[in-house]
Amino acid sequence: LCQHTRPIYRVVVQLFGVIHPPKYDFLSITCGHLFQNKNSLPVIFKFIVRKSRFGLTEVGDLSAEDMKKIRYLSLIELTAFYDALGVELKRNRAERVRGRENGLFGVPLTILLENDQRKVPGIKVPLIFQKLLLKLEETGLETEGILRVPGSASRVKNLHQELEAKFYEDTFDWDQVRNNDAAGLLKMFVRELPSPLFTVEYLPAFITLVEKISKIKLQLQALHLLIMLLPEANRDTAKAFLQFLKKVVANEGKNKMNLWNVSMIVAPNLFIYKGKRANQQEMQAAATTAHIVRLLIRYQDILWTVPSFLISQVRKMNEAAMNNSKRQLMFDKGVRKLLRRKTMERDRPERPESDIPEGVIRVYAPLHSKVSMAIQLNSQTKAKDILARFHCENSRGSSQNMRGQIQSLHEIGGNIGQHCLDPDAYMLDVYHANPQAEWVIKPKAT
Repeated sequence: LCQHTRPIYRVVVQLFGVIHPPKYDFLSITCGHLFQNKNSLPVIFKFIVRKSRFGLTEVGDLSAEDMKKIRYLSLIELTAFYDALGVELKRNRAERVRGRENGLFGVPLTILLENDQRKVPGIKVPLIFQKLLLKLEETGLETEGILRVPGSASRVKNLHQELEAKFYEDTFDWDQVRNNDAAGLLKMFVRELPSPLFTVEYLPAFITLVEKISKIKLQLQALHLLIMLLPEANRDTAKAFLQFLKKVVANEGKNKMNLWNVSMIVAPNLFIYKGKRANQQEMQAAATTAHIVRLLIRYQDILWTVPSFLISQVRKMNEAAMNNSKRQLMFDKGVRKLLRRKTMERDRPERPESDIPEGVIRVYAPLHSKVSMAIQLNSQTKAKDILARFHCENSRGSSQNMRGQIQSLHEIGGNIGQHCLDPDAYMLDVYHANPQAEWVIKPKAT
């Protein structure tokens, strides 16, 4: 994609004189205010993502197939973005990394998740990683020097061996684990991944966005597209880790771990590749990668938001695929026979169409006592209005299993795989973008 995108974008620049970075949705982030903080970033901006009428979409709100398309599109956008800034987008050659196929530490994320999903279907973050994070969140956030002060090397080694033997049998005693030892195990897990969490392939692109781009807003745009490029397992695990690190920084008053401390300690585990490409130059990139970690921690709330313009492009790709499939069907022998039969019967009276009127959607809620409802949309109807209406209609009759779960409205089919809608999404706009969709209320995947 990079080889083909770069010359195409250069032609556009020559023809139309486009000399600024390509405008896209993420640029709509506004700067609320700035302040000095000597312990973190030199100047801290508060960025706010403006919601479009489609609301905001996070990476977990789209189907896996649509997120694959988001990755392809993000690579094209990142190539054009770097080229417009006069920066070369370098990529390492992806290597097939061999790791252990069983166990907890030193196992590739994809294999670890495959093993975990036999126990917990649909899980997106490795169970051992989740348990370590949970242990530290419950008892370690206020521990002074957490992540910085090492635990006992001998205890960590013994705990590592005991976890490998007992974790999946649910016989491991977590109460025996001290907070600093748990932090050591957490860093060991990330460090011993056969491939770094932010991937070998795009490591140069992460480094370049700091070394070659000076404005923080442009750094965030590049970082945002790089997050969209990550494989699903890496992206979901990184998100869980960064959410934990944000909680550590939020407890700085008690644990004495500010953003600068956390970033300097964590960065080598995330970005330094201990394989064939490890060299002195990569070790010297520690300060650069620490800056990236600071950006990731501070601005994580906006970096996992999928730009609406990319979702629009996914819709177009899906529509094109559907049209191609229809054309292909026209050449199927069975279809041609059916068409000939229809031609012979065309004098028969047609049945009246029973399509749903324009602007009316039928919403299904399998877990509610009232499982379907036709709703007339207007320009102000939001997804949360539909949810509230169903809740009102079913407040007494909903199943006990459903109560307490967060319900969301999902757009399914048509030109999208599956899309969990923002409660603030204006439904008439979404309906016009995908009139063939089905609308289902069900719990949001977590």
